[in-house]
Amino acid sequence: MIEVNELTKRYGAKTAVDHLSFTVRPGQVTGFLGPNGAGKTTTLRMILGLDAPTAGTATVSGVPFRSHARGLRHVGALLDANQVHGGRTATAHLSALAHSNGISPRRVKEVLHEVGLADAANRRIGGFSLGMKQRLGIATALLGDPPVLMFDEPVNGMDPEGVLWMRRLFRRLAAEGRTVFLSSHLMSEMENTADQLVVIGRGRLIAAESAGAFAARGTRAGIVVSTPQAAELAVVLTAAGAVVEPEGSPGVEKLAVTGLSADRTGALAFEHRIRLNELTARTASLEEAFMQLTADSIEYLAGQPR
Repeated sequence: MIEVNELTKRYGAKTAVDHLSFTVRPGQVTGFLGPNGAGKTTTLRMILGLDAPTAGTATVSGVPFRSHARGLRHVGALLDANQVHGGRTATAHLSALAHSNGISPRRVKEVLHEVGLADAANRRIGGFSLGMKQRLGIATALLGDPPVLMFDEPVNGMDPEGVLWMRRLFRRLAAEGRTVFLSSHLMSEMENTADQLVVIGRGRLIAAESAGAFAARGTRAGIVVSTPQAAELAVVLTAAGAVVEPEGSPGVEKLAVTGLSADRTGALAFEHRIRLNELTARTASLEEAFMQLTADSIEYLAGQPR
């Protein structure tokens, strides 16, 4: 388990993490979301003891990470896949870490095979692609067979097969009862992988809840209706208390409806003899909820075309 309590980090006048509190529990994948500059990597570094907090605490299994002797047996982490010695082979890199953490040399071959790098075991890391370095970083995290695992943007540079493999790996690790904390800016990966979410903006907590509950905060859940009588249907549904907006390109007879169920919308159309070509439920989108709830926390916002 990872517990963060009132964690704060300041760099001069800038506050990167601001009184942040949350818990990451075992047996599930917890996603860590936030706009660029929100303080995600700084938070991960403080959990791992790489940066000292200005105030507050971060503990792993009840104690600060630095209190764990032979840390790779307790926490496995991938923060930056490029932070490796390019002149070493994958085997040499992992063997050095295994030796310093009291891990059997046999484990090196096991994790290289698990991440698909067995054939590249004796190649120098400097010749690895980014995707291969990500796999090596995951092998490093798995080396000590730890109960807690942390990954920062692990799918960068991965091809579709690699992304699918990684997704299944995270789910399996959580199913084994481990604590899996995953930072990513890819909403599709969070939707497919995360059970719980911790969402921050400008270093502050925005939400800590299930992925489904967070997605439901978006306002776009509802239904889409296609009909040749769009104007007439809009009047009927609005009178019944729905919010109705045009959907799609100009000239396309579609309406986005919120505030009424699909059954009620269909019944009203039938009662008023309005033909429906399509009636589709639209579930809440994690991406839409994220964009809405973090809109005030975006530090680097691109300008609009003039």
